[in-house]
Amino acid sequence: MCEKIIFHIDVNAAFLSWEAVYRLRVLGGTKDLREIPCAVAGDVKKRHGIILAKSTPAKRYGIQTGELVAEALKKCPGLELVPPHYDLYDTCSAAFMEILRRFSPIVEQYSIDEAYCDMTGTCGMYGSPAAAAQLIRRTIRDELGFTVNVGVSSNKLLAKMASDLKKPDMVHTLFPDEIRRKMWPLPVSELFFVGRATTRKLFSLGIRTIGELAQADPCLLKAHLKKHGLLIHQFANGIDSSEVLEEIPANKGYGNSMTMPFDAQSHEMAEHVLQALCETVGSRLRKDKVLCGVVAVDIVYADFERISHQMHLEEPTDVTRILVRAAARLFRESWNGMPVRHLGIHTSGIIPKPEEQQILLFGWERLKKLQDIDRTADEIRNRFGEDSLKRAVYLNSPICHMAGGISREKKSVNYQEVNVE
Repeated sequence: MCEKIIFHIDVNAAFLSWEAVYRLRVLGGTKDLREIPCAVAGDVKKRHGIILAKSTPAKRYGIQTGELVAEALKKCPGLELVPPHYDLYDTCSAAFMEILRRFSPIVEQYSIDEAYCDMTGTCGMYGSPAAAAQLIRRTIRDELGFTVNVGVSSNKLLAKMASDLKKPDMVHTLFPDEIRRKMWPLPVSELFFVGRATTRKLFSLGIRTIGELAQADPCLLKAHLKKHGLLIHQFANGIDSSEVLEEIPANKGYGNSMTMPFDAQSHEMAEHVLQALCETVGSRLRKDKVLCGVVAVDIVYADFERISHQMHLEEPTDVTRILVRAAARLFRESWNGMPVRHLGIHTSGIIPKPEEQQILLFGWERLKKLQDIDRTADEIRNRFGEDSLKRAVYLNSPICHMAGGISREKKSVNYQEVNVE
């Protein structure tokens, strides 16, 4: 019987790589964006100006994913910026996953640009695990034009850590007997599930490497980091029992948010945005035939202070109007009067929608009308497009009537307005 073999495959600088390949192979360009200081970034004018992906030459200037474009340009004044193109990313991601499914019957898509493959059942078909990983790497590069890193191990955690060891276009193994040599010397911040806040706490405890974390007292970690401390202690020792799941687990929550092109300075404008966010969240709940029992609103002020407030609904719902009322109430209870830069709505307490709903003694007719309105709106938008039906209040509004998530201008690019060299 084969030892359990898990691969983690991660596209190198995915958004930038996919844009580079599209320009070279489809648009006939001659300049490879991956070979110059370049980054995919949002529109600064619409306050989406952050770095989404960067090339290896850009990385050498210290440019980081998630930082402001203005800061990146200070580090590298000659940095070339290209707009995001999410429709292209979805197409490339689907092609990437299709190739992985040729090699393994169990593929778990972890994100748009990374996946796990359980290779246990096919471990003898391609020679050694490393040989199989090299074959996958070459197939993706030759057929699709972009490169990946492949991590090989006996569990998901170690496979993911292996794929991050050195980039780009590499295969790495990280089996349990290699942990001390390959993983323990790394900074603790490199460990999966260790973010900035956790890193600061570990530093305060004198823990700076993954090896020091692995050998730390679990009771000490639990005292300072609670259950998370015990989890990352296991990870530092290479322990992970999670399975590669071909089927995507059901959502535990549905949400949406947006950074506005201007600061909202009134209840009316903020609630205008929240209603647009509720339109998209409500439609997703109904599509998946689930109800939510909890609604939360996130507020980010102009000075980047963030607060969140939530409430339990009287009855679980998927009705847009009820979500809007809850979001508006939460905002009014939370808002301190300062300008608002970013708003989000999130739902939890998700349950399957029953075939038959309990008839309420009061308000049933009103609820039925609201449900009929939502069902009709969904049917029209599904048939004729998202913009075929919108509330009148959004006709001359700078806010999209179904806002949040990936904005319209990020989904596609007008290449006639872009200089492709």
